[in-house]
Amino acid sequence: MNGFARCVLVAAAWSLSGMAAATATPTTQRNADLDRRVDAVVARYHLPGIAVGVIDDGNVVYMRTEGKLASGRPIDGDTLFKIASNTKAMTATLLARLVQQGKLRWDDPVTKYLPSFRMYDPWVTKNMQVGDLLVHHSGLPEGAGDLMLWPGPNHFTSRDVVAGLRYLKPAYSFRAGYAYDNTLYIVAGQVAAAAGGAPYPQLLRREVFDPLGMTRCQIGTWNRDQVGNVAQPHARRQGQTVIVDADGPIIHPSTMDAAGGVRCSLHDMLIWARNWLAPTPQQLKWLSPEQRRGEWATYTPLPIPKRLHAWNGTRFRGNGRGWRTSDVDGEMTVWHTGVLEGMHSGVTLLPFRKSGFVILINDEAENARTVLNEVLLKHFTDPGNSRSVASYADELARDDQAQRISHVPDTSSRQPATPAQLEQQLGVWQDPWFGQVRICAKGNTVRLASRMSPTMTGQVMRVGKRYLVQWDHDYAEAWLHFPEKAGGKLKMAKVDPDADFSWDFEDLAFTREHACE
Repeated sequence: MNGFARCVLVAAAWSLSGMAAATATPTTQRNADLDRRVDAVVARYHLPGIAVGVIDDGNVVYMRTEGKLASGRPIDGDTLFKIASNTKAMTATLLARLVQQGKLRWDDPVTKYLPSFRMYDPWVTKNMQVGDLLVHHSGLPEGAGDLMLWPGPNHFTSRDVVAGLRYLKPAYSFRAGYAYDNTLYIVAGQVAAAAGGAPYPQLLRREVFDPLGMTRCQIGTWNRDQVGNVAQPHARRQGQTVIVDADGPIIHPSTMDAAGGVRCSLHDMLIWARNWLAPTPQQLKWLSPEQRRGEWATYTPLPIPKRLHAWNGTRFRGNGRGWRTSDVDGEMTVWHTGVLEGMHSGVTLLPFRKSGFVILINDEAENARTVLNEVLLKHFTDPGNSRSVASYADELARDDQAQRISHVPDTSSRQPATPAQLEQQLGVWQDPWFGQVRICAKGNTVRLASRMSPTMTGQVMRVGKRYLVQWDHDYAEAWLHFPEKAGGKLKMAKVDPDADFSWDFEDLAFTREHACE
């Protein structure tokens, strides 16, 4: 072969190679970039398992799973994760389906479907509408009544939640503010059951899972081993990642199902997300554009944390029915997150791009979800952003440490309280919505135990002149504020004021009933 021919062939080869590279490089580069970000988050937070899916222009363009199940089987796109509060959008959609079918109206009074429903204020009871249950402007304090939902398992029922609401004092006027709650979503689930003529789990399968083809999603009663491929929650304990709150062989309906009880796979969550980003004609018949707009409408403004303004230039945040909206780098996003012990989830949609992503993590590392959510957002809204996973993670770690130092009191001097020190306070105490707790002597120590929430047991400790409960499990510790006079109320409060709001000890007010037996 002469030199000219060789040059022509080489040039042709380079040309073909360049054409192939031009075709393959964007996808290859995108996947490599996403892999790099996921890998960095997994490594930084020692995650036991993760599932991530990305949608672009209505199509799933990236899926990534890492980690193993307790059986040793790799986590995959069909592995079930607890999606926690991402359930709320599904509950809202269930109600929207019933509205579309004419079985209820958004402006119907709640008492039309639940005659026993009562709020603390009779006027609010009368004027609470079905739509109000979903938008966090009821007047309830943040996380009000959550101790009836978790920790689990406990003995509270959905009826107990409905009955307990009448004792929860408002923190602000009805429809005049925002405070996140879970309990009214439990009421919403009961309204759906009354209007739809079937239990909430059955309705959710019939009206949401089945029409969309979300075949792996679970709610209500199901068999762990028959369903299979179920991720277990994890947490860091003494430097090790361990399983916490492990499932038994049969998963039973939970009081908090309508607020956070769904489990789904990555595949099914991507079906769910695509239905919102690029609905098919059939899906638009299943849920009309009118009902879809209603879920994303802003009913309650949300505060804007300084961090989000600094990271994303966010100037607006709003709360819809089971969804939240905000601007990120000038683009609209629709999103929600979910957290249960040892599990985190996130769904973020960029509707005008028909793009978004799903994050499922079986670990309690909230910062891992926050960081991954941010770098995935920047993949769309600011692709030239060079800020690393480590940079975001370091900033969060510094902020967490500074907040803890400034907010959490030093309780290192704690000593076990003795029966002699609490002689006048020992006894059985009753709260109107949480029920009974026993504060009784055990040998030369004092123990607290809840009747309705049996895992909430712990030792009473003394810190100077104050007392706290040191729980037997890894729960947020609580101060015990005993009454100064006989007949007064026993109050409680979080030792760490920044602990999760679901530890709503501040809403408790116990009256002493009688002495320990």
